[in-house]
Amino acid sequence: MGTNVCHTNYFQHTIGDDEHLYDPNLLKNLNWSRTKSSLNPEITNENPGESWIVVRPLRLSDFDKGFLQILSQLTAVGNISKSDFEQQFWNMRKAGGYYITVIEDTRSKQIIGSSTLITEFKFIHECAVRSRLEDVVVNNTYRGKQLGKLIVLTVTLLAEKLGSYKMSLDCKDNLIPFYKTLGYKLEPGNSNSMMLRFEKIDPS
Repeated sequence: MGTNVCHTNYFQHTIGDDEHLYDPNLLKNLNWSRTKSSLNPEITNENPGESWIVVRPLRLSDFDKGFLQILSQLTAVGNISKSDFEQQFWNMRKAGGYYITVIEDTRSKQIIGSSTLITEFKFIHECAVRSRLEDVVVNNTYRGKQLGKLIVLTVTLLAEKLGSYKMSLDCKDNLIPFYKTLGYKLEPGNSNSMMLRFEKIDPS
């Protein structure tokens, strides 16, 4: 039996609170001791350096707090209604394995940062869990508070807590130095990113 079997309870417990995408308790007591050299001054998701900064799971109500607007600073979002957002939220919660984590400015009640951790169960490596980092974005007006590092390290440590054997990401060339400061590495002979985009077909 694989060593990661004991971690399955974390996934089972993500369906609890009616408002959050996943259980907020999963963000408690992350192992920040291994990231001290990455942050100066030292901050964590539970002590983010400012009393008005909150790091938490995505909530259903974040549609009204600018979540889609912050994503639009990263890439095209499209025309998404509130009902569209809510449907996708519940799709993600039902499927499991989606850990969208946000930073809220409680003064303005606006989402100012976000990142997505996606997990998948494997048969390889003794039925292990593999993780991917996606959709990292922080509002440009909040520079200088290490929020980019904070949101990436938060979901990275969450992936570790969930028992992942590997965490991977795709990024633009100019962001490679940033991710290297957080412990990510280019693996010789295994650092290619390939994709196939499916064209949308007009039903008319």
